[in-house]
Amino acid sequence: MKKLGIALLAGVVVLAALAALVWHLNVRDEPDVSAPLAASASAPAAATVARGEYLARAGDCMACHTARGGASLAGGLGLATPFGTVYTSNLTPDVETGIGTWSSAYFWRALHNGRAKDGRLLYPAFPYTNYTQVTREDSDAIYAWLRTLPPVHQANRPHALRWPYSTQAALAVWRALFFKPGAYVSNPAHTAEWNRGAYLVQGLGHCSACHAARNALGATSDSLDLAGGLIPLQNWYAPSLESPFEAGVADWDIPHIVELFKTGATRHGWVTGPMAEAVLRGTQYLSQEDLVAIAQYLKALPGAHVGAAPTARPHTQVSAAVAALGAKLYKDSCAQCHGDAGQGVPHAYPALAGNRAVTMDSPANLVQMVLYGGFPPATEGNPRPFGMPPYVLVLSDSEIAAVLTHIRTSWGNQAEQVTELEVNHLRSNATP
Repeated sequence: MKKLGIALLAGVVVLAALAALVWHLNVRDEPDVSAPLAASASAPAAATVARGEYLARAGDCMACHTARGGASLAGGLGLATPFGTVYTSNLTPDVETGIGTWSSAYFWRALHNGRAKDGRLLYPAFPYTNYTQVTREDSDAIYAWLRTLPPVHQANRPHALRWPYSTQAALAVWRALFFKPGAYVSNPAHTAEWNRGAYLVQGLGHCSACHAARNALGATSDSLDLAGGLIPLQNWYAPSLESPFEAGVADWDIPHIVELFKTGATRHGWVTGPMAEAVLRGTQYLSQEDLVAIAQYLKALPGAHVGAAPTARPHTQVSAAVAALGAKLYKDSCAQCHGDAGQGVPHAYPALAGNRAVTMDSPANLVQMVLYGGFPPATEGNPRPFGMPPYVLVLSDSEIAAVLTHIRTSWGNQAEQVTELEVNHLRSNATP
């Protein structure tokens, strides 16, 4: 009995030590939030408010904090995750349901530490794992702009997460494992322009939130990881920004990279899916200087090799029946826009021949486009974009697999065939 008591005591001590460690890791680098809310008489300068609006665009705040058909930035949008649904919060200055009683310090703590005004830990669907790099000056500017918005009285909706993910204790453990407050540290080996691009991509732009793979607990490796990943539940694949065979831009010139972020389309192709929304609500409003800075950073990402040749990949044998079906479907449904030889139409329909979006290892985006269609974003530089109709009610899984196999293996394209099982999985599990 004495040994049992000692063992139990040791277990309690270990658990207490682990709890203390988790607590410590969750409160490190916390700012002082004791300062009262600034008086309305001390209104921020107009330049600060304008800069805050610009930075909020760079962070694409509206995309998540505005429900479809709802008031701007009043929250209520449900973000589906593998652990349940997280509902975004009201960022308008309403004193009861928004941030009307928040000080700039509370707002900074939310971005930098992932903690709400009442002390609750925030779920990383709000990408504070990236926003922690945002400077206090930029945080204060965004806060100043939000305070100028019309207040909207809209109560925040409770999250619908499964146990134990719904508990603060589980979230505290997750944060202890995967989150550390930080700040962007300028790299003296690079130019000020490159560092500005790195700050925007890693921090406000939170590009790794999509362009990085996630582990079983939904964590990415870090904000520097841009090696590509499947977006959970949406089943869009955010391609690697490092690989020249996916979305790397090391061999692009700066003007074309800027054009893509500004208009959503270039001679290389156009953006679709979640990236189309990012351009629509965010990057098209960035300054030329910031877009050039982002382009400089992306061109210099590690792993990007200009002119590298892809490794030859063995192909599974495509049956004559699948090949014939794919060719027929392409002629009947695709050739009118994309051309008999996949050559496309400049400034309208992208070429499929030699298109790395077609030959990427993952066919997820191709399946999504055939199923649900899509348009590039409507931007000032491309106000009336051409798009693609959905075929979700027109083509069966086997037909989609056949036509995509035809596209991925024709006109010099060298990629694996798409199977009916892959299409069925994406059709059944995707949220278009």
